[in-house]
Amino acid sequence: MLRVLIAGGFIIAGLFVLGVATVGIFRFSTMLNRVHVASKCDTMGALLVSIGLIILSGMTIYSLKLFLVIVFLWLCNPVASHLVARAEVSTNPNLNLICDFLDKTEGTENKNDIN
Repeated sequence: MLRVLIAGGFIIAGLFVLGVATVGIFRFSTMLNRVHVASKCDTMGALLVSIGLIILSGMTIYSLKLFLVIVFLWLCNPVASHLVARAEVSTNPNLNLICDFLDKTEGTENKNDIN
């Protein structure tokens, strides 16, 4: 009974993180902010839900598979989010009007003119 309650707590916490992050994706206006929220939501929400499922299933081969899914998500999700954000920075010519960022070619910071 205690195992079910602890697992349920992890699963509900993971669903809460995923729900809040989904609202954040719709609330933010720029693509870089949305990618940031999406990467945090996938990593933390999936981790909490998977931990809850591991606790619920006990020590089985299913738990090992879920642990491997967690490792895969923690390795691949930040890399994929970084590549998507980097593609946005390199292909959007009007990004300096929206965001302050460090120009890698110049070594100087571009300031936002719009207050």
